[in-house]
Amino acid sequence: MSLRKYLTSRVFFLQLLAAIAIIAVLGYLFMHWLTFTTDHGHEIAVPNLAKLTEEQVESKLDELDLDYVLLDSVDYRSEFPKYSVVEQDPLPGTMVKVGRKIYIKINASGFSSVKIPDLIEKTYREAVPTLKALGLEAGTITYIPNLGKDMVLEMRYKGRNLKVGDRVLKASKIDLVLGDGKASYVDESQATDSLAAPATETPKDEQ
Repeated sequence: MSLRKYLTSRVFFLQLLAAIAIIAVLGYLFMHWLTFTTDHGHEIAVPNLAKLTEEQVESKLDELDLDYVLLDSVDYRSEFPKYSVVEQDPLPGTMVKVGRKIYIKINASGFSSVKIPDLIEKTYREAVPTLKALGLEAGTITYIPNLGKDMVLEMRYKGRNLKVGDRVLKASKIDLVLGDGKASYVDESQATDSLAAPATETPKDEQ
């Protein structure tokens, strides 16, 4: 039988249909196997771990067949308990497969300390961003007579004067003493004249 006749014969079409059927079955079985091995459709919603201790995180994730990795601690945040979860990845509600690792960061036990920067003779506008960059806050503002308007003259914390390099806890409020720009001065010659005794006139009847 020639090739042309064979390609147009019934036998060829039957064999072609059989091959297509076999490929379809193998494809179905492969996809079924792939779905089973990758747990497709068997995902778990990541729970919210915020404010839980590491022990509580371990217990909660074990119940869901999930795992966790402690990355690091972060600067103390007063709105979270000490040693509790502050950040997590993936976020709560994310769908993940069984055995997925959840990465967490823990709150520190307290505020760390920072050095007081040199703000003397800087303007209030310059001082505030510098304090914020260090995790500090500008507290009470007091004005005293000085030609430098809004210039920082003193730094105080809880009533005591601070020097450059002193250490305070982060989130502390630093009170600033500023110049009011309205300071006045008396000319030295005028001051000397005002201190001199006034001249007395000789009565006419004594002349």
